Amino acid sequence: MWQIHEMMPILQHNDDWQVQTQGDALIVTNADGIQAYIAVAGEQILAEVVLFPATHAKDQAQLNALILKTHKMFPLSTIAINEINQADYYVAFGALSSQSKAESILIEVETLFRNVEAFIELYQEELVTE
Repeated sequence: MWQIHEMMPILQHNDDWQVQTQGDALIVTNADGIQAYIAVAGEQILAEVVLFPATHAKDQAQLNALILKTHKMFPLSTIAINEINQADYYVAFGALSSQSKAESILIEVETLFRNVEAFIELYQEELVTE
């Protein structure tokens, strides 16, 4: 079973990523500035990226329906709503077994970064522009 400190050197092998610890998690920042939070929770390794606050949705029910119809188009990642500092945020996440191989962890994080860009592009019309 992986411990968070054991994953750091594996994730640092990607030259385009910056990896740092924050409490019981790792923060992996890619070349585009997207931050993924990696944590071990029981039997799972969770990788999560905050997409946008729920308040940015023009119509949250309509966005949720669209997400439910389209998220399966993206491998290894899905979308949820998490409460962060008393506010709801849409997050993209992937989960894998804490028994996974190092290569699987790298694939999960790489795929999550790729999917985040696609999620934002696909759902852009449903968001309020600032």
